[in-house]
Amino acid sequence: MMKKEIAHIRKQFKLDHEMLKLFEIFNVYIMKESNEIYHYERQPFALLDREKQELYMANFKKLLTGELDQKMFELKFQEDAEDPTQVLLHQGLITGNAQEWQDLMLLLVDKMLVDTVYEQDTVITFVRGQYSRPTKARNDEAETSEKDEMFANLFILCSVNSTEQQRKTLMFDYVEREFKYNVFVDPIVKLNTPEQGFFYPSVTDNYSDVNRILYCSGRANEPNVAFIDKVLNAEKTITALEERAIFEDIVKEVAGEHLDAATIAQVYEEIHRVIESNEEEEPPKLDYKDVERMLAVSGVEDVTREKVERAFQNVVDDKNYEIKASSVIPKFTSKSIKIDTKVATITISPQDLKYVKQVNYQGKRCILIEVDEDAVIEGFTLTTETL
Repeated sequence: MMKKEIAHIRKQFKLDHEMLKLFEIFNVYIMKESNEIYHYERQPFALLDREKQELYMANFKKLLTGELDQKMFELKFQEDAEDPTQVLLHQGLITGNAQEWQDLMLLLVDKMLVDTVYEQDTVITFVRGQYSRPTKARNDEAETSEKDEMFANLFILCSVNSTEQQRKTLMFDYVEREFKYNVFVDPIVKLNTPEQGFFYPSVTDNYSDVNRILYCSGRANEPNVAFIDKVLNAEKTITALEERAIFEDIVKEVAGEHLDAATIAQVYEEIHRVIESNEEEEPPKLDYKDVERMLAVSGVEDVTREKVERAFQNVVDDKNYEIKASSVIPKFTSKSIKIDTKVATITISPQDLKYVKQVNYQGKRCILIEVDEDAVIEGFTLTTETL
């Protein structure tokens, strides 16, 4: 599933969108004390109050927001799982019976309650629907519209949301002209901050891929491993943060612990070039041959293919392991790199890292940053000293 495909789906989650149809919504309320189902209800989405529809749409869009391999993870289903969730979801996807769909989702909720302790009352929301997209790009010269031919994709979306108790408040009664103390006992469902969820099936080249599922985490680089394994019966995933750590360990194995900023900047530029020049549908990946070339071009000394291959073997126990290029590099044009010192924290973009050096000045380590203009601090322009 590509980033652009997720973006296309996400932007359809708004009221009255002509390319999105939501059929039923099914809510299940879980009590934290007993970890049991307290209440559930199913309704046609179209019969909800418009204000409720807007709240749910915002929740679904929020769930599908974030970077791939950080908050969203495309996962393959396990092939040898007992009572596989894939079968359950596929049956729910194709059934035309709303009651049967509800019963299948309750079976999935039962799997969510096994060996799980919810710290707060929790609401699990399922919605099933259909979204569409054109089969080809728009042609302004053609007489037919891009919407004449469409891919129609059925889907099931699940959002897990915790609740919180409302605060005690002091209110003013306009009629009685007095201040009143109010205590609200009804919990608030935190629809704006989903804990986790999923979108099934995944999508590849506009076609539904029933062998994959898009898992969505509420926190970046913190997927719920137990949920992925035991509930979704999907294969283990690796986060972008973990892949970046793998890449760093491999580079340290080859080049040592110490690198200058110019070399690091050059490595990032090489990776960025690979990402920008990629013409394949799949995101580019780096193997040991790619890493060997990048380090050599970036000026790292004594780099050999055998040394890099051995580093892959030592770090990930697989010399043929491939690292997603997008996971390795921070956001190239934004200030995504932090340089932490005792005196200050400096943020800089990877493309500007080449202007930074660590130097020894009068026996002290200093950070030297090349700038094109005068530096201004609190409205004062700094004088330029000649060292």
